[in-house]
Amino acid sequence: MPATKEVRCTSDGCELDMFENHYTYDIADDHTVGDLACPLCGGTDCLEEIEV
Repeated sequence: MPATKEVRCTSDGCELDMFENHYTYDIADDHTVGDLACPLCGGTDCLEEIEV
């Protein structure tokens, strides 16, 4: 089953509280949330993975 990550944006100016990133292919072992950008504000240093 492909991996799924829940990610939150911590930027004060962003209205997005969280999003899910669904992987449909094998990703590199060194891929992290830091490789993503917020789909609303475009920020990269304001994302953190939500651990469930």
